[in-house]
Amino acid sequence: MNDQHDHGALGDAEYTEFMELAAEEGFDIEEVEGAIEEAGHGPLPVLAVVGRPNVGKSTLVNRIIGRREAVVEDRPGVTRDRVTYEAEWAGRRFKVVDTGGWEQDVLGIDASVAAQAEYAIEAADAVVFVVDATVGPTDTDEAVVKLLRRAGKPVVLAANKVDGPSGEADAAMLWSLGLGEPFPVSALHGRGTGDLLDEVLKALPEAPAQTFGSAPGGPRRIALIGRPNVGKSSLLNKLAGEERVVVNELAGTTRDPVDELIELGGTTWKFVDTAGIRKRVHLQEGADYYASLRTAAAVEKAEVAVVLIDTSESISVQDQRIITMAVEAGRALVIAYNKWDDIDEERRYYLEREIETEMQQVAWAPRVNVSARTGRHLDKLVPAIETALAGWETRVPTGRLNAFLGELVSAHPHPIRGGKQPRILFGTQAGTKPPRFVLFSSGFLEHGYRRFVERRLREEFGFEGTPIHISVRVREKRGKKK
Repeated sequence: MNDQHDHGALGDAEYTEFMELAAEEGFDIEEVEGAIEEAGHGPLPVLAVVGRPNVGKSTLVNRIIGRREAVVEDRPGVTRDRVTYEAEWAGRRFKVVDTGGWEQDVLGIDASVAAQAEYAIEAADAVVFVVDATVGPTDTDEAVVKLLRRAGKPVVLAANKVDGPSGEADAAMLWSLGLGEPFPVSALHGRGTGDLLDEVLKALPEAPAQTFGSAPGGPRRIALIGRPNVGKSSLLNKLAGEERVVVNELAGTTRDPVDELIELGGTTWKFVDTAGIRKRVHLQEGADYYASLRTAAAVEKAEVAVVLIDTSESISVQDQRIITMAVEAGRALVIAYNKWDDIDEERRYYLEREIETEMQQVAWAPRVNVSARTGRHLDKLVPAIETALAGWETRVPTGRLNAFLGELVSAHPHPIRGGKQPRILFGTQAGTKPPRFVLFSSGFLEHGYRRFVERRLREEFGFEGTPIHISVRVREKRGKKK
């Protein structure tokens, strides 16, 4: 299918039929094609922005994503919760991993920059290496260059803080790094960022290198994530039937993700073990920050996230943040409640109440109660993972979806707002992994109604264990085109 447009998950016949329907309802054909293409995209390629402290990485990330989301302050080491952002340039979408704003001189500045760069490079398909042109190349920069060479990923060199023609000469000095042409930019004023992004698009693959379990016979990838000390490593050892991972009472003994091939239920799975994520990263030693970066990388590389929750403690904001990370990355999800054997009746009663209230937003995720220590119910983990993967890959044919939407709209019309009653006219599922729907409507659909539609979609078609993505396109008012 190398024609102009990508039909997402729609076959040719289904696509043609759908476009006729769209034309009948008075939608702009190009807009409909664009909507399907956007929702049909598979996983996006990942761009990492690396460099030493205070060279302007976060400012550049804000330029790239086109909004002020990465926190920028005039001192190094300012943090935030997010690590990855979605961006678009010249009609192509990609993810940006920002390593800026977290640096602490914990391990010695060189070591901490190297650790960050290493993490980010591992997760990325291409790298933007930011150097301060006014300072010129430093030893730390040279160290990062060595890492980049070793990794063999495509690199675009950004010479930042070039505010005018006089700075161009400073930028030229950076040829000496041996990474090819330095692109002079001013992240602060936006100067030169367009040329830089054009170059980035050349370096980025159309789709990420990560081919999910689609490789013939390739093992499916599972990320085991959760707060420090919830028992991820113990669980992995129990599943593997041997001591493969260091287990220690001290939270945070796992630093690097360890990929383990483990056979369960007659199938080989690839487990990506991750370091626990800590609260309030910026108050912690730098090493815990890398742990959260690495968890983000493991989730990017996995198909299913198994979130481990310690039942002996209350469900925390941190647990929810980790779940959100997996949902936003669009991964299948299983929630495993660990240490189930160790809690008494009373705690069990309160835990069930907590699950009802705190985990409402992911009520669709399969749940297993396990004990990593005793191995209780570990046999239920594989069926839960398989269920979640099946939901993640489910696709509803357009005809069936529209029959369902038609009934839904007539039985439960959207509330009237401002004298108008928006209606869903038709829709299609343009992608899977996770399921992505595009609905076309005659007016703006409220958030509550969208949630209602998602709930009904789940009741009707299953989608257990997977986030669902719904985008809505509203028909523009325009005269019938002759």
